[in-house]
Amino acid sequence: LERTGGFQTVAFCELGRFQRAVLRKHWPRTACFRNVKYLTSAKLRRFLPIDVICGGFPCQPTSLAGDRLGAEDDRWLWPEYRRLVEELRPAWVLGENPVGLVSMGLDQVLADLEALGYAWRPIGIPACAVGANHERERIWIVAHAGSFGLQGQRSGGDAGAQEINDAGREIAGSLDADGADAYGRQQSFRWPAGRVWGREPLSRHGDWEITSEPFVRRGTHGIPKRMDRISALGNAVVPQIPEIIGRAILEAEGTPCTV
Repeated sequence: LERTGGFQTVAFCELGRFQRAVLRKHWPRTACFRNVKYLTSAKLRRFLPIDVICGGFPCQPTSLAGDRLGAEDDRWLWPEYRRLVEELRPAWVLGENPVGLVSMGLDQVLADLEALGYAWRPIGIPACAVGANHERERIWIVAHAGSFGLQGQRSGGDAGAQEINDAGREIAGSLDADGADAYGRQQSFRWPAGRVWGREPLSRHGDWEITSEPFVRRGTHGIPKRMDRISALGNAVVPQIPEIIGRAILEAEGTPCTV
């Protein structure tokens, strides 16, 4: 988000020791809380108001590569994410998860956001939509609080839907038509039967094969902390994607944000 030039990061929350060290290296003066279960609005009060909460609540409970226990997995931390949204009431909420969330948990996430008064749009954006040579299919949930808005300055129940539609159009306009699609919900959320990305190379990227994930060697010999680095890579996102979403948010708001 900072790549847009319009966001200032005021705090992180990260449990992993190695990942915390990475954050500390790049943001040495930014607060980093350890456990989201103990993170409250009271601990964040010196950073208020917070305009945006963003993050990938752990993917292991929903990932197609795991056991897919969903809410039965002790790493299912969406309820904590939801609690912070309710306590802090940011204007925007940005969430990320693998596509496994679509069949395990997405309806609950969207219902919770709607109950809190947020207009939302789940958007499928793979890495290959922004020029990478691998799919890394991910769901991005963009939600806006129309009833209170940025720093409590907006009012009107229809504002959230308008802002999220504006942001959705901005995001869609930044991606190839065959690279990603934005989906809304009518009576109930449904994922389309066919997906349009990732099976064939996008024409603008030339003749190379799109793989499901970046190729990495899984061995640890000879490279310090290699498994920690691979784990951090798995936790990370392709930065160009939240940059696109961030620019759409700034376009909709017309003002810098704290995140």
